[in-house]
Amino acid sequence: MNEKYLTVSAITRYLKAKFDLDDNLKSVFLKGEISNFKAHTSGHLYFSLKDENSKINAIMFSRSAAKLDFKPADGTKVLVTGHISIYEPTGNYQIYVDKMIEDGVGNLYARFEKLKKELAAEGLFDENHKKPIPKYPKKVGVITASTGAAVRDIITTIKRRYPICEIILFPTLVQGENAKEDIVKNIKKAENYDLDVLIIGRGGGSIEDLWAFNEEIVARAIYDCKIPVISAVGHEIDFTISDFVADLRAPTPTGAAEMAVPNITDLITYINQLNIRLKEAMIKKVNYQKLYLDSLKNSFVIKNPHLIYENKKQNLDLLEHKIKELMMRKYENNKTNLHIIIGKLNLLNPLNTLNRGYSITYSNGQVVKDVKELGDVVSIKLYKGTFKAKVIEIGDEKNG
Repeated sequence: MNEKYLTVSAITRYLKAKFDLDDNLKSVFLKGEISNFKAHTSGHLYFSLKDENSKINAIMFSRSAAKLDFKPADGTKVLVTGHISIYEPTGNYQIYVDKMIEDGVGNLYARFEKLKKELAAEGLFDENHKKPIPKYPKKVGVITASTGAAVRDIITTIKRRYPICEIILFPTLVQGENAKEDIVKNIKKAENYDLDVLIIGRGGGSIEDLWAFNEEIVARAIYDCKIPVISAVGHEIDFTISDFVADLRAPTPTGAAEMAVPNITDLITYINQLNIRLKEAMIKKVNYQKLYLDSLKNSFVIKNPHLIYENKKQNLDLLEHKIKELMMRKYENNKTNLHIIIGKLNLLNPLNTLNRGYSITYSNGQVVKDVKELGDVVSIKLYKGTFKAKVIEIGDEKNG
């Protein structure tokens, strides 16, 4: 009875054969926009090709990818040639691309590049505007969807690495038409919670899924935010405008949590190392001081304290002797100078001149230097004594 039931493998193999034998599917020409692009290390390219209503998975093997003259990315519009078949392990049909050329740049990608250039020109991405992330935060805010892998990864990682940190979640729309306004609203709300750091992001997705984080109002809200912001949008290969304007970009939400908080295990190890080093330093210091104390106790001076007094007394005697010598030298110098000055004064003393037989004549109290200054009576000062004399003209004496 079971003979009429096919296995999944059998039906998949049958359908694959149908696809492979259909001439219409052996050479297919498609146009669409790339999304969910992934470049494997093997060189194979995995992506989806979509239009407004449908999507098909695509793969381009390395031998064909090596011939491309452009770099595919999410949002790139392309023209592809290949064949369609079924991938048996998943049962999904997909196009195996042999050739691919650009069909103009996708609208979203063009908008992304345009806004990126504009904000970069304004200086919103400059490093000198980046705020440092605190090493030991007390409060971490998280702006993301309240459900999903991103929020779970962030909370789990923070609690595991740094359980003493408080986490405040701001549930936010991260996709859709209203997401940008909701993100901005929660950034402004977060500024009222005394946060040390703020994580903003979501899990991976296509360029459309991540587009809210490419909006200008979100970028400016992050730039104006007073809290240090870590952007954690998508996977490591995904880049958004928020990544460029944030203070720090994380490759994933888990990576953002690791950047936001330290590892408490590492901190405990570090503190223990400091404790050991402190104890060693204290023991070393105590031992050094003990050796120093022992050296003082065993010093010759401490054992013979009278030497301190004797040395001081000897120094005092030497100082006293030096002072006396200086005083005597000063006295002798002054004495010599005094004799020199007295000698000079004696040379200038008019009494000494008188002692040699000279005299000084005064007329009306003034020293006479000229005959014309003589009066009728003059005073003449000798070495010993003074007398008055009457002046007689020499001419009269002759006549007399």
